Amino acid sequence: MAEVKLAAETRTEFGKGAARRIRRESKVPGVLYGHGGDPIHLTLPGHDLLLALRTPNVLLALELDGKKRLAIPKAVQRDAIKGFLEHVDLLLVRSGEKVNVEIYVHTEGDLAPGAFLVEHVLNALPVEAEATHIPESVTVSIEGLAAGDSILAKDVPLPEGTTLAIDEDAVVLQVLAAQAEEPTEGEGEGEGETAEA
Repeated sequence: MAEVKLAAETRTEFGKGAARRIRRESKVPGVLYGHGGDPIHLTLPGHDLLLALRTPNVLLALELDGKKRLAIPKAVQRDAIKGFLEHVDLLLVRSGEKVNVEIYVHTEGDLAPGAFLVEHVLNALPVEAEATHIPESVTVSIEGLAAGDSILAKDVPLPEGTTLAIDEDAVVLQVLAAQAEEPTEGEGEGEGETAEA
């Protein structure tokens, strides 16, 4: 995974008013914490951060006070209506350090012939991976699966250096039989009749 470089600034103003001022400048308030140190309150470039966060579990290389610090996003707050970034919590990481993250599970292949549906019990799989080598996602084959079949966490192929952070027998996805809707009472009756005035 490539690092995304961001220029960060420490901030000394706190509260809603300060946060609004920061956002008006197209920046995002955030907190960097980890490794037992005091949390660092910072300001990040809004547009660049928004683009970076499009990549799941992105590794951020923060240029802060002349030093480079690696971090991954832990919590992102967005405006519920407009979707802009309101605040971000970042976790300080080191090269070689293991971190717990969730990675998306994608499917490939076709189910067995018939009316079947795939239910994603887990959209994201909890794993432990090296901070600088976090996979964006994993892909699992559903080729030929039918109703009653399921994929367990231990069945998901993980990249080297990545291990499960969940019970290996946890169901990740399962195949269900599609159920036809039964007509409700009165449906189909009176077709073609017109109401008289």
